[in-house]
Amino acid sequence: MKVRPFLRKYLRSYPEWGFHPPRAQSRPLTRIGSDYGGYFLDTAIVPDDPVIYSLGIGLDVSFDLALILRYGCAVHAFDPTPRVREWLEGQSLSPQFRFHPVGIADFDGDADFFLPPQPDFISHSMVRAPQYSDRSIKVPVITLTTAMTRLGHSHIDVLKMDIEGGEYSVLADLADKQVPVGQMCVEFHHRGDALGVQKTRETLSLLANLGFEVVHVCPRFEVFSLVKSGVA
Repeated sequence: MKVRPFLRKYLRSYPEWGFHPPRAQSRPLTRIGSDYGGYFLDTAIVPDDPVIYSLGIGLDVSFDLALILRYGCAVHAFDPTPRVREWLEGQSLSPQFRFHPVGIADFDGDADFFLPPQPDFISHSMVRAPQYSDRSIKVPVITLTTAMTRLGHSHIDVLKMDIEGGEYSVLADLADKQVPVGQMCVEFHHRGDALGVQKTRETLSLLANLGFEVVHVCPRFEVFSLVKSGVA
């Protein structure tokens, strides 16, 4: 690891949190996936034949494929981005990688999906923010509970979420409906939101009230791993 770039990112991020960023509880974790697309999990509490949902795919499915290889399970991946679907069609993927070309939101229906500012960028968002284009497309979206009902799941063991600002409404809906989740990896996009880190603080507090403990935070204080208390 190059120390100077790492330190610069850390020092830039620290003041955003009023010099009191979230702290992680100490727990043995394993990085799953590539340096770019990987996340930290407590693999010791992942059960046999786990239920895994991956929200937001982009052009890196290393996390999903590593979990399939490690556990021999299916990974249900959700992303409504047309370019992602085209990219996946050109990949050689395990049949256990189950792709669903819909977004996850806090409602069922259609949503405006704002395009990235450059045609070679992949990230789209259901949240209108300065880093996205004013142009949008309509995409189908469903709630987590609708997805679970369709797939016949009563719980989720691992939930990964990188949905470009949509995480706040999805997590609020998850909390409201008391969706049973063992652990989750979430990338928060407070940098592109007018409310900044306060919105992330409020969401982390909401998750803490549900019994989730933060067990890993990336150096930029954007990617969090959380484990539900009592899961073993």
